[in-house]
Amino acid sequence: MEIIISSNTSKPIYEQITSQIKAMIISGELKTGDPIPSMRSMAKSIHVSVITVQKAYEDLQRDGFIETTVGRGSFVSAQNKNFYQEEIQRRAEGLLQEAADLGRSNGIPVEKLIELLKLFYEEE
Repeated sequence: MEIIISSNTSKPIYEQITSQIKAMIISGELKTGDPIPSMRSMAKSIHVSVITVQKAYEDLQRDGFIETTVGRGSFVSAQNKNFYQEEIQRRAEGLLQEAADLGRSNGIPVEKLIELLKLFYEEE
């Protein structure tokens, strides 16, 4: 599992870990039951504190993306597709909100934004 930490962002390291693992699960790169590296192993591989990785794993577990069992480790949770779909929709809503705000503040008509969205959506 490759996690890339950027120092060129204001996003905390634990959030970078969390968002990348969520993305791997949502995309299907990580499947239900797949093991997640131990906290110590992850911390060593990306050169961060175990406490930072622990915070990321706690957030992933709280959000239902992973399950952790003492003595066995952490695994991708057996959540249903609706949960993941909801997470993807929430992310899309955030991006659409940004587009709407940008369009409104710069005088781009909503019809033009809708046209652009349809164009991008139907593009392969």
